[in-house]
Amino acid sequence: MNQWKNLGTAGGHVEIVPYSAEWTRLFELEAQRIRAACGDLLPAIEHIGSTAIPGMPAKPIIDIMPGVKTHADGLRTIEPLQQLGYDYHGENGIPGRFYFVLRYEQRSVLHVHIFEIGAENWERHLLFRDTLRAHPEVAAEYAALKQILALRFHEDRQAYTEAKGAFINQVVQQARRLRERDTTT
Repeated sequence: MNQWKNLGTAGGHVEIVPYSAEWTRLFELEAQRIRAACGDLLPAIEHIGSTAIPGMPAKPIIDIMPGVKTHADGLRTIEPLQQLGYDYHGENGIPGRFYFVLRYEQRSVLHVHIFEIGAENWERHLLFRDTLRAHPEVAAEYAALKQILALRFHEDRQAYTEAKGAFINQVVQQARRLRERDTTT
């Protein structure tokens, strides 16, 4: 487990670090472990959050979004993920989510957000990630905002997350409008 030594934050504080290409490799390793534990319950596993955006400074916590076909399949992932060492936190404020945290040396290093494939939050996470990957100018704006908010809310991760909400909503809404326009023309 010492591959996690450069990841994580303790408690609720916010720390933003420069991008590391290692995050993609660590995502892939953990996705393999999760897939091996859960098998066909997870037809898709996506890397989301800032660690999934090349060049993006981020909290050093890897966000993984496995997808299930049904809510019942989500329930069946709880035990296998707990056997991998994950703590299960229920929906943790987001309806329809199965939320897990893996800790290493008292630090949160991996967050797993399981949603039904095609659900609103599944689509939203992918749309935001894909927009930032495709539009470096939007990613740069988001990176600057994150740095400012990390200074302002250094000891309050919840406030930091909430403060990013308006920007994320704006990006997702604009991306949806563009996608709808492109599919109707």
